[in-house]
Amino acid sequence: MHKISFFLLVILMTYSCYAQKIEVCNSCAISSLKKAIMQAKDYDTIIVKKGIYKEHKILIDKPLTIIGKNYPLIDGEKKGEIITVVSNNVTVDGLFIINVGTSYTEDYAAIRIKRSKHFVIKNLVLEKLFFGIYIEKSSFGKIYHNKIVGDAIQEYNSGNGIQLWYSNHIEIEHNYIEHVRDGIYLEFSDDCLIKNNVSALNLRYGLHFMFSNNDVYQDNTFENNGAGVAVMFSKKIKMYNNTFKENWGTASYGMLLKEINDAEIIGNTFEENTIGINIEGSNRIVYKNNNFINNGWAIKVRGACYTNSFLENNFLYNSFDISYNSNINDNVFDRNYWSNYTGYDLNKDGIGDVPYRPVKLFSYIVNRTPETIILLRSLFIDIIDFSEKVSPVFTPDNLLDNNPVTKKMSW
Repeated sequence: MHKISFFLLVILMTYSCYAQKIEVCNSCAISSLKKAIMQAKDYDTIIVKKGIYKEHKILIDKPLTIIGKNYPLIDGEKKGEIITVVSNNVTVDGLFIINVGTSYTEDYAAIRIKRSKHFVIKNLVLEKLFFGIYIEKSSFGKIYHNKIVGDAIQEYNSGNGIQLWYSNHIEIEHNYIEHVRDGIYLEFSDDCLIKNNVSALNLRYGLHFMFSNNDVYQDNTFENNGAGVAVMFSKKIKMYNNTFKENWGTASYGMLLKEINDAEIIGNTFEENTIGINIEGSNRIVYKNNNFINNGWAIKVRGACYTNSFLENNFLYNSFDISYNSNINDNVFDRNYWSNYTGYDLNKDGIGDVPYRPVKLFSYIVNRTPETIILLRSLFIDIIDFSEKVSPVFTPDNLLDNNPVTKKMSW
């Protein structure tokens, strides 16, 4: 194994010794990126100087490094896809790319990586786009420090900021994405890391998983999207320390979980969303050390959710902490802090002496008749909630936190 690694290193060093730099500028011998790529040899570096280059259908079919100096503008003039990469070991760095063409059959992108490995896409600015960065059947790539600003108005005729399709082991870090359909979209893509990104003001989701497994997303911010994050038909997704904020609307939420299993949701903040987490058909999920602050509903469970654990979370000033549409429960709620808890702690051990029942009868009524939400602050609602707490009829009688914490927790 060591011999093979040494052999590959020698080959790479040999290429590096013979690699040359090619400059592109409007007054240079080579004045277009396409011509520079045609003349380049494997592992050459192409330096694109500041200027405007009206080009599209730029094909990178060999290992190359392309570096823009002072953000040269690549203008596709809305004629189609702008850069397509079909080779391993390609780096694209520091370009300003605008005016991607629109096609509902070809899904044109500012830059597409196709059946390639070990690529790096960094420091790009993409505007006036259909799709931004499209990764197709590729692996072991890095996408970081890019700014993607779309101008999407309607979902049906707009594309996504970063899209992965059948691509594995991709790292997406420190990107800013706004005004597209989905900020980041993964479909059939496994073992990816999505970290420290900001996805805001997008029409549909800030981040969207479909049929993708063993992915991690952490330390991201999802703000003011149609909905923050949707995780669908996936398993073993780890969701750590993200912020879901101000995802408001009649059908909006911080996070949607649909048909997912064996996930971890730890250390996240859900603040001022219509629904913090909307859950359907999701099992064996650990919810731990999360903050739910000032949401309409902190958690709405729509059904078919089994063997989930809600442990040591803070539920702070939500209109409804938990909504449940079934009278059967095998999920565990334990040692959470509930700001609506009115019990006492006589022995001062930090655990309330009376179990807390987080589901209100009024939330059950609102689920069936949304217009009744206007009665939220009325005395009548307090009375029916109290009666349900004393003698539960509509909500699962075992849906209790038997050890409610009496002080807000910090980690």
